[in-house]
Amino acid sequence: MNALTGYLRQSGTAIRFLFLATLVLGLAYPAAVFGIGQLIAPYQANGSILRDSAGAPAASALMAQVKNDGGTQDPAWFHARPSAVGWDPASSSASNLGPNDPKLTDAVNANRGAVAGAEGVQPSDVPADAVTASASGLDPGISPAYARLQVPRVAAAHQLAPDVVQALVDKNTSSGLEAFLGQPTVNVTALNLDVAAAGSPRS
Repeated sequence: MNALTGYLRQSGTAIRFLFLATLVLGLAYPAAVFGIGQLIAPYQANGSILRDSAGAPAASALMAQVKNDGGTQDPAWFHARPSAVGWDPASSSASNLGPNDPKLTDAVNANRGAVAGAEGVQPSDVPADAVTASASGLDPGISPAYARLQVPRVAAAHQLAPDVVQALVDKNTSSGLEAFLGQPTVNVTALNLDVAAAGSPRS
């Protein structure tokens, strides 16, 4: 009888602890984190959603949203960095190729040649981020130098003056503390939405 009483007492303690842990860790803590996020940083807490010119949700500022055909990015838009996962939002990965791997060297050289041809410049003028993939394969950020390189092509595709497109690049270039902690970057996803709002691509 004493053994049964002890067992029931221990079971009751375990059940009470489970109930308390569920309330604190399963309900109170997530609700507190959600509430603080909504109060302090609602934009980031809700996925950093970007909206189109009609005000409808269009993309997340945290991910490259690339229009591509078989891995080739649409020439009417600003291009993101190469991606080992084809910019698939359901995946996130790097190529895992080491710096001395011949496959990586071949890929970089191929990318450099493709970018130089698309932008009408010498291969030596192509920035490093234009030919190397990010760790996630979904990074929306490119260097201001790579964005400037693409301005003439995008401006022509959308029948916009290069100065207008460059102003959109400047608008979407990070600054302040964000740039101070790292380096200035241009958000391609946000930039392409602004380009879409400013002009229509040629048919």
